[in-house]
Amino acid sequence: MTERPVIQQSEPFSWRRVGMTAAGVAGAVVATQAIFNRETRDSLSVAEKSYLHESFQYTGAGLALTALVARSMFKSGFAFRIMAANPWVVLGVSLVGGIGSMMGVFYTPPERTVQKHLFWLAFNACQAATLSPLFFLNPAILSRAALYTCGVVGAISYVGATATNDKYLNLGGPLLAGVTVVALSSLAPMALPLGLRGLAFTEAISLYGGLAVFGGFVLYDTQKILHNARLVEQGIKKPDPMREAISLQLDMINIFIRIVQILSMQQRKK
Repeated sequence: MTERPVIQQSEPFSWRRVGMTAAGVAGAVVATQAIFNRETRDSLSVAEKSYLHESFQYTGAGLALTALVARSMFKSGFAFRIMAANPWVVLGVSLVGGIGSMMGVFYTPPERTVQKHLFWLAFNACQAATLSPLFFLNPAILSRAALYTCGVVGAISYVGATATNDKYLNLGGPLLAGVTVVALSSLAPMALPLGLRGLAFTEAISLYGGLAVFGGFVLYDTQKILHNARLVEQGIKKPDPMREAISLQLDMINIFIRIVQILSMQQRKK
């Protein structure tokens, strides 16, 4: 006697959940603006607006390209082969490829547009290969995580764009220390014999601490873009929005991954 396959029904669409999510995002914008941005600038200059807009265009294009390539890799079975391979080899190759292509974008002069774009495409391909196994998760989790990420990043970048000049540029040192703590907490379970409480503690630091740290990096990177825009306007620096976009893109990917992990944990507890 053959068993019938079990068909998992997707959750019904809920306008109430959409409304609550939208209200939560709007509330986050208002709260973030009230807490961190009490003193705002009058307006952005034309050069600042143009440079910020171009940087966010490259950020959006990079994220869209990464998502499309990752989806294609998942459909072709490449993601399964990645998960079946040696994880250390995959991690090493993705790190080397991602860092190498990122350095290529950083250190290629803006005049060499073809070479710079090739490095940019290679960087997004490496990010897509790393993220493609996420498509094994519930699509509802990925879509919610993407929506929450856009809300968080949108609120924080708005604060950074409207804050007074260079107000958050002094966060670079503390954020670097914070990301070091987050990285060590992620590696701790592999190196230290931790109990259940220790594992839960390090996981909380990695997830929620990482969420806070990379949210701070969005604030810092947004203000850095505006600072560089003023230097470009003065002729001190060459415009390089692609380089600015990669920093924002990495911030958003790290926030997205942590939100996915948090939502997955919540689903398992139900």
